[in-house]
Amino acid sequence: MSAPLPAVPANVCYHCLQPLPEDGGYTVVLAEQEVPVCCYGCQAVAETIAQQNLLHFYRYRDTSNPLQVPLLPEELQQLTAYDDEQLQQQFTRHDEHGLRSINLSVEGMTCSACAWLIEQHLGRVAGVRKVQVNATTERVYIQWQPEQAKLSELLHAMAELGYRALPFQAANQEQEFKRRRRYFVKRLGVAGIGMMQVMMIAVGLYFGVVSDLTPDLQQFMWWVSFLMTTPVLFYSAQPFFASAIRSLQAGRPNMDVPVTFALISTYGASAYATIMNRGEVYFESVTMFTFFLLVGRYFELLARQKAVAAASNSIKLLPAVAQRVLPSGELESVSVSQLQLGDIVQVLPGTTVPADGALLSDTAHVNESILTGESRLIQKRQQETVLAGSVNQQQPIRLRVTATQQETVLASIIELQDLALSRKPKLALMAETMADKFVSRILMLSGLTFLIWTFIEPNEAFWVALSVLVATCPCALSLAAPTAVTGAIHKLNKSGILLRNADMLQVLPDIKTIFVDKTGTLTTGEFKLQQLHCYAHEHIDEQAVRAVVQAIESYSEHPLAAALTQLTKKSVNVTEVQTVIGYGLQAVWTPPGTADAEPIRVGSLRFVREWHPQFQPQLTAAQVFVATPETVLAELHVGDRIRPDTPATIAALQAQGIEVIMLTGDRQDLAEQVAQELAIQQVYGDLLPADKLAKVTAAQEQGPVAMIGDGLNDGPVLAQADVSITFGHAADLARTAADVILLRNEFSALTHCRDITLTAQQILKQNIRWALIYNVGIIPVAMAGFVTPYIAAIGMSLSSLIVLLNSLRLYR
Repeated sequence: MSAPLPAVPANVCYHCLQPLPEDGGYTVVLAEQEVPVCCYGCQAVAETIAQQNLLHFYRYRDTSNPLQVPLLPEELQQLTAYDDEQLQQQFTRHDEHGLRSINLSVEGMTCSACAWLIEQHLGRVAGVRKVQVNATTERVYIQWQPEQAKLSELLHAMAELGYRALPFQAANQEQEFKRRRRYFVKRLGVAGIGMMQVMMIAVGLYFGVVSDLTPDLQQFMWWVSFLMTTPVLFYSAQPFFASAIRSLQAGRPNMDVPVTFALISTYGASAYATIMNRGEVYFESVTMFTFFLLVGRYFELLARQKAVAAASNSIKLLPAVAQRVLPSGELESVSVSQLQLGDIVQVLPGTTVPADGALLSDTAHVNESILTGESRLIQKRQQETVLAGSVNQQQPIRLRVTATQQETVLASIIELQDLALSRKPKLALMAETMADKFVSRILMLSGLTFLIWTFIEPNEAFWVALSVLVATCPCALSLAAPTAVTGAIHKLNKSGILLRNADMLQVLPDIKTIFVDKTGTLTTGEFKLQQLHCYAHEHIDEQAVRAVVQAIESYSEHPLAAALTQLTKKSVNVTEVQTVIGYGLQAVWTPPGTADAEPIRVGSLRFVREWHPQFQPQLTAAQVFVATPETVLAELHVGDRIRPDTPATIAALQAQGIEVIMLTGDRQDLAEQVAQELAIQQVYGDLLPADKLAKVTAAQEQGPVAMIGDGLNDGPVLAQADVSITFGHAADLARTAADVILLRNEFSALTHCRDITLTAQQILKQNIRWALIYNVGIIPVAMAGFVTPYIAAIGMSLSSLIVLLNSLRLYR
């Protein structure tokens, strides 16, 4: 029992110490005392203080001057510090729409009911656009409009529900898990000691010694069991009680509701028998039930820790200190959080790059395994981007900072991991829904069992109903999906495969048709100019053509463009550059020897033929053409090569019964050459984005399809496909539309991704199948009275552990 709170003068609000209204105001229960408060606001704040275990605020505050008494504990006042703009840069992200997003770590979240309650409550806060909760990793992703809501308001909203939420910091994650482990280990210790003592007494009562016991000695042993069981119930079983209360407040009873009812009713009936000295006691069932449940929760905590370790470790590998280069050329050590855009930093060999930056040194060799899972060295040239988290392998290098903290590529990858963990596939949602419905049906089934047994054998009715309640608790069903999904995402991330949509885990294994783009997907996308044919023109020579193509292509994100941006040292000015998706680029320039500006096009054959319908190329393999409204200036052949791992991957997919179809905007004859080399039977060339979209949409009438592409013009078709896949080097629009990002930029990662999803789907189905078989199969056995309460507790805990151990296979 907690210590009483200090008294305050009569007729004043206990919270703010101001006079109460004439009607007496409101009341609130603090430390088991009912105290008056003047208004609903004081009542809400007082309840929050009690829920946050901050009652020391009332015990130690100075009440000598009521006008200066603080209205919030220091712990809650400190939340306003998170509204500081500079501080928020360390853990929030901005998007192009002006929205901010954050990942919060939440204490005390135990199940889907907690997640539902948080989503509903935060979703009603003004300015909040999106709330996604992952009960497995105990994180909340929030996207909000900073002009309408402050971060401290969101944290206060969480506090009102009784949850302590703070910005996710990887450095604190390990400490939080250690604290949670200690929390469970202490309760496990008390439950284990209590269970052993009570079981020794139970053995003496049940196995042959009963005849030698006097009634006084029997009652004494009952009292000893009662005293040993009490701390187990009120201390060790506390996590189940708290979870059950929250779920009932949310209106969605979870699996801890029947657990709580079973524990309290068994303890209450046994205590009554002890005090009245008649009936039977089952204190050993209470202690065993609590102990085995705690064992299951402890293993679940360890599984969660393993699930989130990869993302946490990625952030922790970033250095805390960077070497910044001063204008004088000297170096100073500064915190990474203090780096600003444009700062120049020096990275020594063997150390980790602290922020994204443009390389100022001539070359660098870095290891990007933290980002892609691939340990081979990557060569970077001057002005290329070196990513935070990469490890410099050779000589010291210098970078100009282009992104820091939450704006780095590494931070965006980790944010996508968290989003994938918070999005449940349909099969997982189905299991969660079944578990929620199962709880209410268990309660009704247990009540029905009690009524039936009152007619069969009244003395056993309560204990049989209790066994039904315990044995059929859907713990395994609740764990079936989250553990499998979390394990699969962990396995994929470790392999350099990033998920944006967890539904892919369910859909990809069933797909029998995969559409692939050619350029940059089946091929490397590393182009080089092979041939340049210029047509005779009075004022425009080859150097002028090279200069204008180079100037226009510098505006393009197409894979071909990279090979056309270093054609000459000569420069020209172009204006009004427009990208015509699927065709090329159009601009305005002033040709040499003339004073008038005119339009010019650089792009596909179809693009040029809009001006010159009768034009026939001279180069068989030309892909890029240059023309003005008066004449065609040049045609270019830009060479590419098939990825080394593409033929084997295509063959492996076809061997599994998957049809691979090529869709490309390149000319049909060029596409057919690549398709023939890869043994792809169906190939469609000369396609615009709308044509690709039509092909995929038509195929979807026969079943789900996947699309793999990396170009700007692949965005619409990627969004349409049931599963969309792209590469880490892809255009921003393609990455935004894709469900899966292959960070290693290897085509073979596709089969690896499919193999993992197949395993994950099998394990997910196995988990759900086992949970349903156990829960449904144990019902008639328990209702028939063949299962005692403690055997029911063991069976329920073992079923949960089987699900956890099966899911852990994904981590191997």
